[in-house]
Amino acid sequence: MRKSTAPNRCQLSPEMLRQAWAALLYLYGLLFNSVSQCPERSQLTALGIEDAETPEPHLGLWYFIAGAAPTMEELATFDPVDNIVFNMAASSAPRQLQLRATIRTKNGVCVPRKWTYRMTEGKGNTELRTEGRPDMKTDLFSSSCPGGIMLKEMGQGYQRFLLYNRSPHPPEKCVEEFQSLTSCLDFKAFLVTPRNQEACPLSSK
Repeated sequence: MRKSTAPNRCQLSPEMLRQAWAALLYLYGLLFNSVSQCPERSQLTALGIEDAETPEPHLGLWYFIAGAAPTMEELATFDPVDNIVFNMAASSAPRQLQLRATIRTKNGVCVPRKWTYRMTEGKGNTELRTEGRPDMKTDLFSSSCPGGIMLKEMGQGYQRFLLYNRSPHPPEKCVEEFQSLTSCLDFKAFLVTPRNQEACPLSSK
């Protein structure tokens, strides 16, 4: 009568152990790189707005460079755009800013726009409310790029970061840093304006 034998327990060979250890180290390396290369949220520095007689750093001419959002649908409004130039000016009314813009579409048409921002109460507050759009608010942030500024727009059903610069063609590194920062904040959809055409003149009205 043949004796039954117990099944052999599975044993990892030294080669299998080496491969498993190498795979673990690889996964750890990916995780470490994703954390170490991702900018901290603290790099979002709020840009304070003060009531002052002297011009503030957020006033004057700005060119729209790029946008980031959780989905491309939240950036769809910029699909027809070649470039946009803005002018931010202090209003005669207290705690208000006047924003004028001219959009150059990809087919060459110039489209003027204007908004009124109301500054919320509180010294150094960065939140702006758009007149006639109670659902919309805008926060200002400084940019590591020279001559740059970032806006975060939030409204009903959308939120997005927008990059502006004093120059219509800032260094490419500025766009790359903006994309890296916003991607780390889970704003994965990204759009860069072509800026192939000349900017439209701003209306004074």
